[in-house]
Amino acid sequence: MAKTATFGVMHVITAFSVTYAMTGSVTVAGVVTFVEPLVNTVMHYFFDKHWDHPRAQAARAQIARAMPRLATQVGRRPVDAG
Repeated sequence: MAKTATFGVMHVITAFSVTYAMTGSVTVAGVVTFVEPLVNTVMHYFFDKHWDHPRAQAARAQIARAMPRLATQVGRRPVDAG
């Protein structure tokens, strides 16, 4: 729980800092800092609902099957550890 709380605090500080650096406005940075997590929470709810949908599961399975072929087609090779 401590790790989660610490990450939450870090996220708020980062969001405020980046927004303030980009806008120079404490007001805008404050609003973005607290509105963004609320929007993310709502989006996560719908994301979770869709994640378990059979079509989404089928799409993930199809992507997983295609990945080895895609890597070969692009010419990616494992990095030599030697």
